[in-house]
Amino acid sequence: MSENERVPEPPAGFESSARGPYTTHNGPFFHRFNEDGGFEHAFFGLKRHCNGMGIVHGGMLATFMDGLLARAVHRATGGASVTIHLSLDYLSMARAGEWVFGDAHVTRKTKDMVFVEGRIRVGEKQVMRASGIFKTMHRKIDL
Repeated sequence: MSENERVPEPPAGFESSARGPYTTHNGPFFHRFNEDGGFEHAFFGLKRHCNGMGIVHGGMLATFMDGLLARAVHRATGGASVTIHLSLDYLSMARAGEWVFGDAHVTRKTKDMVFVEGRIRVGEKQVMRASGIFKTMHRKIDL
């Protein structure tokens, strides 16, 4: 592994998140559960996550956000779901060498749909906000 690909120890309380092959390829990602029952995800911006200007690529942020929202849906339903709508607002930048954090929460559930919102930040700086709608698949999965 090159020096540009080394991920430092994650912040306190975070542990490695193993998911499907696409997410594993794009990571590594980390998560921790909060005392209030919520959770946070994180990744360390590597050079391979960035565009030519050293800014974390918008596609990387979108991938991270989609997974973050899906995790909130899973925690609320206990089952699998698929994204049917994703709205992203890019507010600022994340750069190589920075820890990127995200959190999400469900705002509404129906029989077959779950509405969720999330945000991504670097430190106190808001990088992205999003809303999504997920279709529940009515089968259990382990995450």
